[in-house]
Amino acid sequence: MTVIRPLTLDDVPALTTLIRENRDFLAPWEPERPESFFTEEGQHEAVAGVLAQDDCRPFVILDEQGEVAGRIIINGIVRGAFQSCYVGYWLAEKAGGRGLATRALREVIEVAFDELGLHRIQADTVLDNVRSQRMLERNGFVRYALAPTYLKIAGRWQDCYLHQLINPRSA
Repeated sequence: MTVIRPLTLDDVPALTTLIRENRDFLAPWEPERPESFFTEEGQHEAVAGVLAQDDCRPFVILDEQGEVAGRIIINGIVRGAFQSCYVGYWLAEKAGGRGLATRALREVIEVAFDELGLHRIQADTVLDNVRSQRMLERNGFVRYALAPTYLKIAGRWQDCYLHQLINPRSA
């Protein structure tokens, strides 16, 4: 069963509801957001902004009923000699523990390697996001570095583990 599909502006109402319902759950893993981010207008602006970018491929994660349960994005696509990207994701708390994020990442890997022809995918996690680290490992990512004060998450600069997956067909 496919668990991702391209993000559209029609997803804004569902994403707004999820963002509001999961605000506290996601707070330790996300940058601080202005209050406007949690409104439908704020989500419309965020979705429209990402859809206008040329260096990313945004998707929604769907649950077993086909309802939006989160987001996953290939972003920061760099061509030339690098042929690389980043992947970021979040999943609603109630959708966790059922393998949706693992399957969504597997599908995004196929898009990045097979459709986009990229060589490398990077994912970053704060040190205590063990669930995300395990999910990356299940999908073949390897932790390769510790980056001090790498991302400003939950209002403070935090150390992060850097993970990568190399396209086996391009290595």
